[in-house]
Amino acid sequence: MPVDICSQQHNLMGAISGTPDTSSLSLNTLSLTNGLPPTDPEHHHHTAHNMNKLCRQVSIESPGPGAKNCVFNFFVPIEDTPAHGARIKIVCAGACYRRRDRANSITSVSSVSSELSDYCPSLTSMASPAIREGSFFSGFEVAGVIEALGSEITESNNRGLHIGQRVIVFPFDETPAGYAELMVVPDLEHIVPIPDNLNMAEAAMLPTGALLAMNAVFKAQAVVTEILAQRAATDSNKKCRILIVGTGGLALWAVRIASYHFAATGADSVDITVASIRDEGFRLATEIKNVSVVQWNECLYEPQLIERTKDVCGGPVDVVIDFGTTSRSLHRSMHCLSKGGVVLISDEVAEKLLPKFSRLSNEYQQEIIPISNGTAEQLAQLVELVANKKIEPPPYSVFPCEQAAEVIQKLCNSEIPGRAILRFHDIE
Repeated sequence: MPVDICSQQHNLMGAISGTPDTSSLSLNTLSLTNGLPPTDPEHHHHTAHNMNKLCRQVSIESPGPGAKNCVFNFFVPIEDTPAHGARIKIVCAGACYRRRDRANSITSVSSVSSELSDYCPSLTSMASPAIREGSFFSGFEVAGVIEALGSEITESNNRGLHIGQRVIVFPFDETPAGYAELMVVPDLEHIVPIPDNLNMAEAAMLPTGALLAMNAVFKAQAVVTEILAQRAATDSNKKCRILIVGTGGLALWAVRIASYHFAATGADSVDITVASIRDEGFRLATEIKNVSVVQWNECLYEPQLIERTKDVCGGPVDVVIDFGTTSRSLHRSMHCLSKGGVVLISDEVAEKLLPKFSRLSNEYQQEIIPISNGTAEQLAQLVELVANKKIEPPPYSVFPCEQAAEVIQKLCNSEIPGRAILRFHDIE
């Protein structure tokens, strides 16, 4: 709940000193700013705050060695509602991290931090199974209710939104550096309403993980359509083979969305296979209908894994959606890909991996295509599909936000199947 500085200053200091991940704060020199997260000085002067009230914020940074020192708890000033925007009371948030080398804004989100390349030891700070397979990824996922609308919002420009409405937030430029109980959104175009039959925990998974997966599937559909058109004259009966790498939250979303999407647009022409990196993911993937599964056991030699994958897929594949992206997995994916095939990876990891693999892609006549997070319009479409039970969300577990540090530790150790959701308020 918001804290009144004037009347509860002593309690505020006690709350900060008792927060597990604020060991860097010194009570001898504690001031209001000591309890605040770092701000982006370039944008600091644009933000107005209600300095009489504070609310708590949980910030999750990209993990360091052993997944330690990546969760920080702060009390931050409640920002004034933007004139053309809204203030949202966060109910649930997906356990995503913010990369340490990024500014406060998140202009692209991905399944894995690109500095974890297996072929670049100097940059490998930690490579937990959760990072490699896309269970824990960078992004911004929140669901909540509208607490206030801006002073310039009227019936004619409110986009059908109102105070008390259940919504999710599409990640935008200058997205906050963490999950505060109350967050402001500068423009209503970044807010997507959710129906009453979609619970907050499931809705919170949509703005980054599910949306990125959906955009990847849409791009895969475009590639498949082009390939089938080229084969129409010579080999019209040959199916398109798609390989989805990883069985974390991103890949589980992708295989569910792909199963629905291709069933609606021509499942007879597409075969889908999932490459699982861990045992739990293998079990989850086998529960999905009409999808083949191959386990990438890291104890095996690369030629064995590649041959095993081709056997399960029925030969080299035409498209790979790689959510377990390290240099090693991308290298393996390209060896499972046919000549002229396409690999889809998130645009954030593409910054590091494209230069490394440009020669190999040219040699194999393959294309590596970066995938962005998608659009607010796609997010609204995804909300409708999930709310109407046409696409089933992957497994998830809900935890109190006070347990964020423990949750992230378990997530990085692959002790939480599917997604982890942090709950800030219980309104359901």
